[in-house]
Amino acid sequence: MRRTFGLLFALTLSASVLAGTNIAPAAGAALPHEAVAGASDQNATGSWITWSDGFVTARDTAKSYGDASNLRLNAAITGMASTPSGNGYWLVSGDGGVFSYGDAHFFGSMGAAHLNKPVVAMAPTKEGRGYWLVASDGGIFSFGNARFHGSLGGSHLNQPVLGMQRTATGNGYWLFAADGGIFNFGDATLHGSLSASGFTDVVAMGRTPTGNGYWIVRAGGQVSHFGDAQQLGYTGAFAWNPVVGIVVNPVDQGYILLKADGEEAPFGKPPLAGY
Repeated sequence: MRRTFGLLFALTLSASVLAGTNIAPAAGAALPHEAVAGASDQNATGSWITWSDGFVTARDTAKSYGDASNLRLNAAITGMASTPSGNGYWLVSGDGGVFSYGDAHFFGSMGAAHLNKPVVAMAPTKEGRGYWLVASDGGIFSFGNARFHGSLGGSHLNQPVLGMQRTATGNGYWLFAADGGIFNFGDATLHGSLSASGFTDVVAMGRTPTGNGYWIVRAGGQVSHFGDAQQLGYTGAFAWNPVVGIVVNPVDQGYILLKADGEEAPFGKPPLAGY
């Protein structure tokens, strides 16, 4: 079963968004309109998708709290994360800018700093009072109550880091690279990886609700499961419309695979109404 996101968005901007980020209000930045990441609400009956040009689409019961589509972005949006309450979310851009909406608070950014490599993703703390940003060289930047547990900054990597996941306890995190390599810090346990597979098209990683396993997703829609993650299904994808992310049910085994055009492919008990 596949469903396609409709474009529902609101152009309201929290004042906290502007603090610490090097963006300026303006209309219509010339950035591609491609889906880059998603997040589930805490009831697992709705989700959001964020696009590279700052738009946010709310799906099913998830509410729209605003987006960055009315800003002149210096770099494309690369990731998002929802708050513990499900009443807000953060967006992060490649230059380290952080944009907060709803009940998401701004705790700082790398928007005015020199970066060796672009920021590719973010993860919130368990309490939602802080977050981590991760760059493609494996560098980690901690804000609010996010504790630094280690990074890959300065390390040799076979492929760039593309994202991260926080552990269920909030006392650690995993980083994943394009070759399927998994790097664990703090109380994060290594359950397996694809680093010996020869792949270079890994695009996403999703943690199970217990934190005792995870899924690794490739651009072609293939899904590998480790630990207590169940194999729930996979989808096909073309090179011109690859899978770009996974949105995991925070309370049960299920997920949505996101494609670059916003199409979604749900499996198991995905975070959608009616499942």
